[in-house]
Amino acid sequence: MRVITLNVNGIRSAAKKGLFEWLARQSADVVCLQEVKAQQADLTDQMLAPKGFHGFFNCAEKKGYAGVALYSRREPDRLRVGFGSKEHDDEGRYLQADFGKLSVISLYLPSGSAGPHRQESKFRFMEYFFPVLKILRHDGREYILCGDWNIAHKEIDLKNWKSNQKNSGFLPEERAWLTQVFDELGWVDVFRTLNDKPDQYTWWSNRGQAYAKNVGWRIDYQIATPGIAKKVEKEHIYKIKRFSDHAPLIIDYDYKL
Repeated sequence: MRVITLNVNGIRSAAKKGLFEWLARQSADVVCLQEVKAQQADLTDQMLAPKGFHGFFNCAEKKGYAGVALYSRREPDRLRVGFGSKEHDDEGRYLQADFGKLSVISLYLPSGSAGPHRQESKFRFMEYFFPVLKILRHDGREYILCGDWNIAHKEIDLKNWKSNQKNSGFLPEERAWLTQVFDELGWVDVFRTLNDKPDQYTWWSNRGQAYAKNVGWRIDYQIATPGIAKKVEKEHIYKIKRFSDHAPLIIDYDYKL
């Protein structure tokens, strides 16, 4: 089973850069997209459901903003749109597809970088979502939460960690929250089970030559329950072609969907 997650920073923009031609060659079983920045009525048939896939969306009420999508080869048994926080559900940040005993979730945490009001919204998301994570962790199902969590967990997860300790995405309380998700609740950072090297990033600022110099952040994750996390076989951050300011995170599991 191949699972791909990518923040597209505008699905229409990513499409123009060749995203769907690339996806057609990836043999993915599930693809999770974040920040689609569109309503379903704005999208082409290819964007709504690429050939061979079923397509599902949770778009933000505000046009051109946030929103998540999920494509799957197999039709899900059930879909869950939103996680119960009206503020964040209105922004289209959670979409869950159930396949047998496995659920895959496309997730997009708020960014706090636009100002204090957005950081407060991010903290509210974290506060509301933690008990949800606790319930999911213990409900007997396997989960893979794919997406842009907008938090770099450890110093190894961003190039300039010293100068970013007061910036959104690397605040002590954000990092401590993610540590709780892993250590207290028992979720697994799947990428790090296979790759413990530095300089592994999924997002680069458009300022300067961040991408060319690999001055990046690892803020896109596949975070899973231990059972499915143990079935991980291979990880890859795809950087040959760029579809947005994020890179696709591809993980293969020894699991049949």
